[in-house]
Amino acid sequence: MTSNPDPSASAPGDPHSRVRDAAASRGLEIEIRERPAARSLTEAAELLGILPSGIVKTLVVKRSDDTYLFALVPGGRSISWPKLRAVVGVNKLRLPEPDLALAATGYERGTIVPIGSTTAWPVFADETIVGQRIAMGAGTHGYSLFVEADDLIAAYGATVADISVPEEPRD
Repeated sequence: MTSNPDPSASAPGDPHSRVRDAAASRGLEIEIRERPAARSLTEAAELLGILPSGIVKTLVVKRSDDTYLFALVPGGRSISWPKLRAVVGVNKLRLPEPDLALAATGYERGTIVPIGSTTAWPVFADETIVGQRIAMGAGTHGYSLFVEADDLIAAYGATVADISVPEEPRD
């Protein structure tokens, strides 16, 4: 008797096994794609065949009590610290140093995703991602994870709110 392996299942030595296993445990369908490095958000979006707003940054944010949260912010936008503080109900939030972000999530900056984080920190999603298929970090460099934002929000009980502002144009 032979069985056909599930191509989405984790293989031994798969660098994405933690992400795939965590997604499966929450009933979340994801797709992980290898992608070349990009020099800009626009170039990354072109490589992935999506709009820049479809690339969602997962930012790990440190609270003053040394706990963390995830902020999901679409490309072309950045965290509005006053808005995020108001939604979270705190007076102080900040981006941690790279070593603290790694310790808090198990992922290096640029690869951070709530799926498979070593700690299930609360997730706050910008309202502009609702209803979209989004690309985000996949836990390792050189890959993107695609997921339906609404499914991710439901799987993680994310708080959806207006937490971002348009980024300032760069010269």
